Amino acid sequence: MRRESELYGPVKALLEEQGYRVKGEVGAADLVAIRGDEPPVIVELKLRFALAVYTQAVARLALTDTVYIAVGRPTGKLAARAVKDNTALCRRLGLGLITVRADGHVEVHCDPGPYAPRKNKRAQVRLLREFDRLRGDPNDGGATRHGIVTGYRQDSLACAAHLAEHGQSRGRDVVAATGVKQATTIMRDNHYGWFEKVEKGVYALTQTGTEGLAHWAYSWDEGEGQA
Repeated sequence: MRRESELYGPVKALLEEQGYRVKGEVGAADLVAIRGDEPPVIVELKLRFALAVYTQAVARLALTDTVYIAVGRPTGKLAARAVKDNTALCRRLGLGLITVRADGHVEVHCDPGPYAPRKNKRAQVRLLREFDRLRGDPNDGGATRHGIVTGYRQDSLACAAHLAEHGQSRGRDVVAATGVKQATTIMRDNHYGWFEKVEKGVYALTQTGTEGLAHWAYSWDEGEGQA
């Protein structure tokens, strides 16, 4: 689709099938539909998802609670995710969402209405656990010049630092020295390629681990050097 007017016909037809009288460009609204004594339905049209269509649609909520945005159906690998994410956003804002395919097929993904999301307690617990696990505040609210620092990475760095200073060590000794309860598991799983198993329960630092320690050293110490 090249013009917003190409969205108008299919959306108008959908509403007329439901008994609405439909007119375009009424006042500031792209489309207004009336059925009996019901409050008006307003639809804002845009070729693709954009901040402007949300700004316009939210403004129309001062006129009626029944406001939709209608956009051209996205295509490509990320299309399904785009529709899912924008449907969630519309629900959050109390808006409805309609998409229109290039062949004129219309799909209503959600209707306007109040939104009361259920809290995900398990996700909240994971969030708080990661918060407690992080040493200091290494990410400054976003990606650093090195990348995102996680609690797991900080624990891995603590293990690497111990091995760099003391040489090959038993897992339980690393646990005792660093306070990282999962030290043995971290070294055994070797997610970053920093560790090598010397013998049962004993690990050493690889060259990759030495390089990783230098690259990320600023991020794991609670003392000085926080990014």
